[in-house]
Amino acid sequence: MRWTLKPKPENSKVETLKKELQVDDIVATLLVQRGIETYEAAKTFFRPSFDDLHDPFLMKDMDKAVSRIELALNQNENILVYGDYDVDGTTAVALMSSYLKTRTENIATYIPDRYDEGYGVSFKGIDFAHDNDFTLIIALDCGIKAIDKIAYAKEKGIDFIICDHHRPGDELPDAVAVLDPKREDCSYPFDELCGCGVGFKLITALASKQGHSAEDLTEYLDLVATAIGADIVPIIGENRALAFFGLQVINSNPRAGIKAIIAEVKKEELNITDVVFIIAPRINAAGRMKHGNHAVALLTENDLDLASNYAVDIEQFNSDRREADKQITEEALLQIEKNKEQDRFTTVVYDESWHKGVIGIVASRLTETYYRPTLVFTKSGDRLAASARSVKGFDVYNALGECSEYIEQFGGHKYAAGLTLLPENYEAFKAKFEDVVKATIDPTLLTPELNVDMEINLNQIDHRLYRIVRQFAPFGPGNMTPVFMTQGVKDTGWGKCVGEDDKHLRFTVTQSFDDKIVAIGFGLGEKLDLIKDQQPFDVAYTIDENHWNGNVSLQLKIKDLKA
Repeated sequence: MRWTLKPKPENSKVETLKKELQVDDIVATLLVQRGIETYEAAKTFFRPSFDDLHDPFLMKDMDKAVSRIELALNQNENILVYGDYDVDGTTAVALMSSYLKTRTENIATYIPDRYDEGYGVSFKGIDFAHDNDFTLIIALDCGIKAIDKIAYAKEKGIDFIICDHHRPGDELPDAVAVLDPKREDCSYPFDELCGCGVGFKLITALASKQGHSAEDLTEYLDLVATAIGADIVPIIGENRALAFFGLQVINSNPRAGIKAIIAEVKKEELNITDVVFIIAPRINAAGRMKHGNHAVALLTENDLDLASNYAVDIEQFNSDRREADKQITEEALLQIEKNKEQDRFTTVVYDESWHKGVIGIVASRLTETYYRPTLVFTKSGDRLAASARSVKGFDVYNALGECSEYIEQFGGHKYAAGLTLLPENYEAFKAKFEDVVKATIDPTLLTPELNVDMEINLNQIDHRLYRIVRQFAPFGPGNMTPVFMTQGVKDTGWGKCVGEDDKHLRFTVTQSFDDKIVAIGFGLGEKLDLIKDQQPFDVAYTIDENHWNGNVSLQLKIKDLKA
């Protein structure tokens, strides 16, 4: 890992904020680093409010979307709520359908089959709508590039409203309304909403016509917070407020489906990391291993007993997903080693038997191992389908665009994308992708970067600092958990490897022998030699609390250490 210490902010700004907030150097520095330089900005940061949310009608086409839905409600039209099969899509469908069902009974949901229909709006879904007399489809977390599909629906007399957050292409679909803050002609003040977030803005706009505010829709925010965490959007601006209040709902009064998931894993209070690693994978597992409809059924069920039954099924899907993920990752690693491809600028692997539902997870695992822009391919009908993942700082979406001559279809974000191509184009695509990445990537990006907020001494760490830093949550992109570094520390002599296969490192660290603090380094067991025999070393870490036998003490969670 290469450690990058963030630049020290302007001293005058830190001093001003220290005085205004009555905080110490460390807290003031962390805040200024996050762009928080005034008392008012700090108040907004530490005390999120529904007043922080923007007027939904600032989003391009929002007025058109609301008018069309109100017309459908007034005329008793059948409305189909359509969404992608991942967490963002299924939570968005659950949110939109739950809300609309408070206004009309003429609501149904549709999640495309990952294997039969693939990602996004499908001809099969439109045919379903036509055969069942739906005259309006609200598409969530997809649709921004479905030009031909929306045109096909129009021919069949079906209107579309698109709520998406992916980058549009050169042309927008001919829908009644296209809600996407990433539209070039959209001046909405915040363009980092997830798909479920865009859906929440739409129901906020609809509710406002009935005299209700966003705060009156708090019960839907457990879904929005789950999507924000799962989709790895920046937890700043509106997303921070939505995640903050959503976590409150998750921990106090979540919907039956989320309550049932939490009961399965027996976890008490959840933070955004728990949402990402506990709730999200289980919701995702339905679409990966079976069908996204199972996730929507769970998230829209009001009866806790029924929801608990759904949650048991979801738990099984998740267990199956873990098993497939582990096996495919092992096979992919063997393929890379066998073909001696570790020295390439990219990682591209393929096996026609790999489960399409887990290739995205496998791509993430390979990226963690080799730290290269990565593609994992499998067979999908008469095409090859792939999930792409990237390294920090490199836009894999743009790189795929440079290879478009070999691609049938692709979409996604800077760091994650999906694509399909014809089998005969695989080798040519693989070569071109390697050439594009090799020519455009900064080689330093191929070494994982650890961003360190600031250097401190161990004697500056106390419970007060921990309590204030904890209030920086919810953490995520744009507001990561503060990482500190301390130089020239030593182990007190009791450091050892712990856990299965001695994978982890546990030791007590000191700087001057009156400031001992326990440290745990997950996955760092191989670095035991660096701390032996009282030799000095540097540590990068976050501050955490350890609860053991009724005792609470501070501990360091080590991110990395070096001589």
